[in-house]
Amino acid sequence: MKLTTAATLVAGAMLALPASAQDREGWPSSLSISTGSQGGAYFVWGSGFASLIGERLGISTSVEVTGGPGQNVALVETAETLLGFVTTGPAQEAMQGESELMPGMEASNLRALFPMYQTPLQAAVLSASGISSFEDLEGKRVNMGPASGTSATYWQRYFETTGMTINASFAGASDAAGQMADGLIDAFVFAAGLPTGAFSQLAVEQQVTFLSMSDANVSTFLEAVPSMQPFTIPAGTYNNQDYEVNTVSMWNFAIAHASVPDSLAYEITKLALEDNARIVQIHASAVEALAENWDKNNFMPFHPGAVRYYEEIGISIPEELR
Repeated sequence: MKLTTAATLVAGAMLALPASAQDREGWPSSLSISTGSQGGAYFVWGSGFASLIGERLGISTSVEVTGGPGQNVALVETAETLLGFVTTGPAQEAMQGESELMPGMEASNLRALFPMYQTPLQAAVLSASGISSFEDLEGKRVNMGPASGTSATYWQRYFETTGMTINASFAGASDAAGQMADGLIDAFVFAAGLPTGAFSQLAVEQQVTFLSMSDANVSTFLEAVPSMQPFTIPAGTYNNQDYEVNTVSMWNFAIAHASVPDSLAYEITKLALEDNARIVQIHASAVEALAENWDKNNFMPFHPGAVRYYEEIGISIPEELR
């Protein structure tokens, strides 16, 4: 019965496809999207977007639970999955042959589709700790998220480039928040889209202070990591956070393997960008998933199918990004 129902749904979806989508030459029978850990923003995004692809384009699409952007780059580069979500930092490093998972191998098959949202670096301490600045973290116990994950990778670089020494530990976001609430660590730093669930819960249960980066430290860090950019966490993002927080962020992009047919890449890009309200229903961070943010990628070639969509809506992608 389930097989019959699924077949009927796909057949119905095919009848509803736009004419351009019915040029399906070379399209795979199914797709898989490399995402992240269950419950994380990538997984939520991927699950919702996979359903939308199935509904609108008639292709059975699943999500892969992964270690995040670094692994996603490797999976898409080797065509183990044809679609994936990445942050700009790991993608750029992979293209330069600096990926931890593909050392010395310059990724050449990554193609950008559309912008998703920004991932800011965030740092929280208990207000009762007396810590009020990053400089106060010198020698303190700081949890930086999962080892080898995007968060730990870039927070380690932040502390290195700003000349700070900390006592680092590693754990998932929920575990780290619990450790701080229990007094086992002095600070919890992470990288994730706003609002981040672990910080939201912590700010409701505890009096929390979010630390701002100084302008000097932001400048120093951006020189070392050019894929980052300045970012402000708005006041009111978290409970009792009535002040802005200065930090840095990376953009997240959906990518495809270069072998994905142009017509399919076009339809996927169009699906994501032409109805932002529908994508926001999948994840609130999608308010930034707008065509105008294409230029937040300045190093990775766009897929020809994506270029076609951008050109149709009046956006000219530079030759060096084609």
